[in-house]
Amino acid sequence: MRSLRDRLIAPVDIAPLSWFRIVLGVTMVIEVFRFFSRGWIKTYYIRPSLFFSYYGFDWLKPWPGEWMYVHFAALGVLSALIAVGLLYRIAAPLFWLGFTYVFLLDQTNYLNHLYLVCLLAFLLSVLPAARAFSLDVRLGLARPSATAPAWMLWLLRAQVGLVYFFGGIAKLDADWLSGVPGAMFLRGWELTRPLADHAWVARLFVLSGTAFDLLVVPLLLWRRSRAWAVAAAVLFHLTNSNLFKIGIFPWLMMAALPLYFEPSTVRRWLERVLPERTAEAEPAAAVSPGWQRAGLAFFGLWLTIQCLVPLRHWLYPGEVNWTEQGHNFSWHMKLRNKSGKARFEARDPRTGERWKVDLDPLLSKRQYTKMTTRPDMVLQLAHMIARRYEREGRPGIQVFADVRVSLNGRPRQPMVDPEADLAAQVRTWRDAEWILPLRDKGEEAASRLP
Repeated sequence: MRSLRDRLIAPVDIAPLSWFRIVLGVTMVIEVFRFFSRGWIKTYYIRPSLFFSYYGFDWLKPWPGEWMYVHFAALGVLSALIAVGLLYRIAAPLFWLGFTYVFLLDQTNYLNHLYLVCLLAFLLSVLPAARAFSLDVRLGLARPSATAPAWMLWLLRAQVGLVYFFGGIAKLDADWLSGVPGAMFLRGWELTRPLADHAWVARLFVLSGTAFDLLVVPLLLWRRSRAWAVAAAVLFHLTNSNLFKIGIFPWLMMAALPLYFEPSTVRRWLERVLPERTAEAEPAAAVSPGWQRAGLAFFGLWLTIQCLVPLRHWLYPGEVNWTEQGHNFSWHMKLRNKSGKARFEARDPRTGERWKVDLDPLLSKRQYTKMTTRPDMVLQLAHMIARRYEREGRPGIQVFADVRVSLNGRPRQPMVDPEADLAAQVRTWRDAEWILPLRDKGEEAASRLP
């Protein structure tokens, strides 16, 4: 343990931290531009009348009126400041707070890469990533440094690596390995559509994706296999970018690959574009033992949390891709093809009256599509419907839902108990008994292949 501690606090070249600061900042400038140019700010945060909050964050609401445009403009400016390393100690934590606020506004917009940006932005806000190759150093606003403790570099490596690792672990699933989801995804891209008609191609597709996720990080860390791992990563992410249309995620992951190179190599790259004179490495005595212990404690605590959160779905019974309990924040990426339809009925227990709830005025098309496949959002909508009737002077209204969902080509089947009054169900972290189990867990997968 002492040897490990000494290795973690040993100084390494700070260049990879600066590299990652630059690429994350540039990537988020591009992402903010995409939100403006594609009208997503209005579509996702201004036009909807209801928002599906995360558990415990019901109090978080979008800015009123057009202020969400101002918020995203501020995120764009902060991203640029992070990229150039100007006022970094202010810009980085403000960006993390502002972006995490946007992320938490509506579960409808959950994407694994947006969650990853929240995590990486937090890490950069506490790491000295602007101590080199930054305007802060050039302007004398930050003390230059050529090195950083090794644990900081390994923290970024581990955070990115855990995405691959848990993505691979999640693929060790009978439904995924059957090839059915792969065949359905291959049909979504014109270039691969003819290949989807061959079962062996679909199985090869899912097996190669599983092997890549599980092996890419060790192969990147081993110098002899690094070139092959980089080539495989570029091919993998470019394929995903065209197949799934998942925005910045493939590009961010490709830009993160140099984290696994020798730091001196990254420095040579940066100095060709951003030549500067950096300070000599500070002696170990410059960092007090107390700060060393605090840094190692943060390193260990962060990695422990990041390893436990993706495993929490094992605390719930049933198929996680069906119940969604523990699905988010677990790096279960593109493992399923899910679609559903929902019908909500309200009943007045005092009069016996019952009527269909019109969802069109309440939800956008995107919100409806997402809600029909996620039980927690079904429950939230039932609560929102009941509260609306209560505000109209009709308290105690019961809300029932007939939600039928198809998972990976299966015939649609009920996802929630149609006889359960969802308005009376408490939203909690515990297992929800009103979620019906998946009837077929993969035994008929062969019949769903081409």
